[in-house]
Amino acid sequence: MKTTLDVLTYYRHTRFDYRVIWDRSPVPALHFGYYDEHARKHTAALSNMNRVMAEHATIGPNDRVLDAGCGVGQAAFWLAEHLGAQVTGLSIVPEQIADARRTASRKRGLVPTFEVGDFLNIPFPDNQFNVVWACESFCHAQDKARFFQESWRVLKPGGRLVIADYVRLGRPLHADQERLLAEWLHPQAIPDIGTAAEYDAYASRAGFARFSATDITPNVRVSLRNLHHLCEKWLVPGKIMRTLGMVSPIRFQNVVASMRQYEALQTGAWQYALMLAVKPVPAETSAPGSAHTHP
Repeated sequence: MKTTLDVLTYYRHTRFDYRVIWDRSPVPALHFGYYDEHARKHTAALSNMNRVMAEHATIGPNDRVLDAGCGVGQAAFWLAEHLGAQVTGLSIVPEQIADARRTASRKRGLVPTFEVGDFLNIPFPDNQFNVVWACESFCHAQDKARFFQESWRVLKPGGRLVIADYVRLGRPLHADQERLLAEWLHPQAIPDIGTAAEYDAYASRAGFARFSATDITPNVRVSLRNLHHLCEKWLVPGKIMRTLGMVSPIRFQNVVASMRQYEALQTGAWQYALMLAVKPVPAETSAPGSAHTHP
């Protein structure tokens, strides 16, 4: 099982890979891209994921959003600039928050704020946000049920939790699939990924009235495949550089893990899902879990 320290170590060692190899934008995205009629190129697809998540959660200019696991703030700045949302970014990695704050200091107008903190112990009072946003950060949670509980706590009644992340398609899977998952997840500081039914149950127990998980793998597959091809090209040079001490074992294992990710996808071990959970308002009388859906 991975620990919080592993998350810190992973992002500290892979900072160059995300910022230079994956996305050279001024504020790089640390996630995959969503390809559709709005975005057919890599950088556009990365930004397009923000649009898709925002529309799914119906985010508007009056919404307060907590970006839980905000990275260097790419989504937070997008939400503020394009939708006028009031965004607070939260990351356990101090270097990411420092980068985000430096970017914010150069911006004008409505600018997100950023705090160092753990989304399993969110450092804000109850009923503060309209939306909790988690793009490929939820996967790092050691206790995924607690993430739903903490999200429910800080959301206002009627608030939405929107997640874009990885979902396994069974438990247990075939031994070869479980091996591929482990060789992908563990080097990237991801303890495990759950099924949609498991996340549905966590949402229900936390108090959410509705949960849905939509498979968007067809829209993300190009981005996943691109990363696999990129890592294939880096594999042999990476081995040489690791032997010469030019790259850390963590960075090299990240390359291998990214290849295993796509290989596991090809076996049908997991899918990329867009998830939404809604906190009921007091007037709602339906029992939590009564309207839950998942693939």
